[in-house]
Amino acid sequence: MKITRRTIVKTGVGLGAGLALGASSARHAHADDGSATPFDDSTVRTLARDLASKSYKPPRKDLPDALAHMSFDQFSAVQFNSEKALWKQDNLAFDVEFFPRGYLYKQLIDVYEVHDGTARPVNYTADMFTSKDPSLNLTGGEGFSGLRIRYALNHPGVMEECAVFLGASYFRAVAKGQTYGLSARGFAKDTGTPTGEEFPTFRSFWLEKPVPGSQSLILHALMDSPSLTGAFRFTIRPGETTLFDVQSSFFPRTDITAGGIAPLTGMYYFDANDRTHINDWRPAAHDSEALQIWTGAGQNIYRPLTNPTDLQLSSFSDAGPYGYGLMQRKRNFHDYEDLALHYEKRPSLWVEPIGNWGEGGVQLVEIPTPSEVNDNIVSFWRPNQPLKAGQSYNFTYRMYWGWDTPWPTHLARIHDTRVGAVTDHPEKVQFVLDFDGEPFRTLPSDTAYHLLAQSSAGEISAITIMPNPEINGVRAFFQLDPGAAKLCELHVQLASAQGPLSETWLYRWTA
Repeated sequence: MKITRRTIVKTGVGLGAGLALGASSARHAHADDGSATPFDDSTVRTLARDLASKSYKPPRKDLPDALAHMSFDQFSAVQFNSEKALWKQDNLAFDVEFFPRGYLYKQLIDVYEVHDGTARPVNYTADMFTSKDPSLNLTGGEGFSGLRIRYALNHPGVMEECAVFLGASYFRAVAKGQTYGLSARGFAKDTGTPTGEEFPTFRSFWLEKPVPGSQSLILHALMDSPSLTGAFRFTIRPGETTLFDVQSSFFPRTDITAGGIAPLTGMYYFDANDRTHINDWRPAAHDSEALQIWTGAGQNIYRPLTNPTDLQLSSFSDAGPYGYGLMQRKRNFHDYEDLALHYEKRPSLWVEPIGNWGEGGVQLVEIPTPSEVNDNIVSFWRPNQPLKAGQSYNFTYRMYWGWDTPWPTHLARIHDTRVGAVTDHPEKVQFVLDFDGEPFRTLPSDTAYHLLAQSSAGEISAITIMPNPEINGVRAFFQLDPGAAKLCELHVQLASAQGPLSETWLYRWTA
């Protein structure tokens, strides 16, 4: 079976799938007999710094043949016994369930419970898991491959999965009323480069037992790879918008020039702006439809995603950004017409840097995909300066898993992007942009609008703007004649006589 990005992170309310992680050096920092050892906010950072001074050792993967060679159906049939969930009997706002090892997910992770300043291992027992396959013996699993956090997200007293840490350094979450979509991860290295991507792994987790009545959960993670180690502290608050406050520290073993901070990973298959060579009955299929950026200079950028013919790399240079995210704005079932996958319920994910991250750029990687099973979109922050071996680097940020960006805007927003052919002019491309938002509720009804439009190559013409009462906004038309150009970077804003009044629409057209 081919292991795709989506295979690595795929999970859901059921067991799902994911790459398990390795037995970590952190095991030796804790008593193997289950006794408590001291723990505080500096413990994981100290472990990561010490681990970075040693040579990388691949994680342990040994498993009995019956588990190592499970089929996908067998692995999916394994269920966690909810009565064995961590804190199940404590009447807390959270409990935690675990994933077994097996199938593609052979690597072991260590899990610890932290309480009153001490940490104890969470021990695997065979009665934690059951299988519908009587031939499958789970007694030799010897540990976990990941964990799921549960909380009464949608209904009082009904515990539901709200976040998952499973596979490499991947994690994902949902807000109230949502289903899983895009993922985040701890670090991205060499994404989209010819050298091939390295996937650091979370090798150990520490779960702080919440005090009664607390609506937040603190989770610590130790990350490791041949190139670097990392320490993470996540404060998780599920709700109408699910918040992750993230404190991360990195300790490179080698110089890293193509690193990514706070990476986001999702899937874009097609929509009205890009469905070339796709014969599908649905209007659209994607986890996210656009990259959105609020630059340090205050510019609001909206960049629709594409499923390109060739790998596409885009960089948006900035200093001190206010935030960026992969956004899902279309929230109507009829935008997708998919009764099984419900793309309209998938989260947007916004990253807000805490403190000034300095000079760098938001990177966007768009990878061709022939289907919706591949996670082909990656975005992250890349500092201008390489991460140097032997040094330490700290990044703090807040993640908003929800329905939109966390901040209101007075600007007109892109409601939709459509791209198609121009009748009788096959050399030209027709663009149709719908704008909605606050300006159309506050400006006089006779306001005259125009487009500020430019292209890096070719020529823009036939600009027309008309009211769109269906969205209480306006619709703008324009045509692009690329000439001999194979790539055109387009830049458009809606304006009135008083100046620009919309976010900045950026688009990369390729032949």
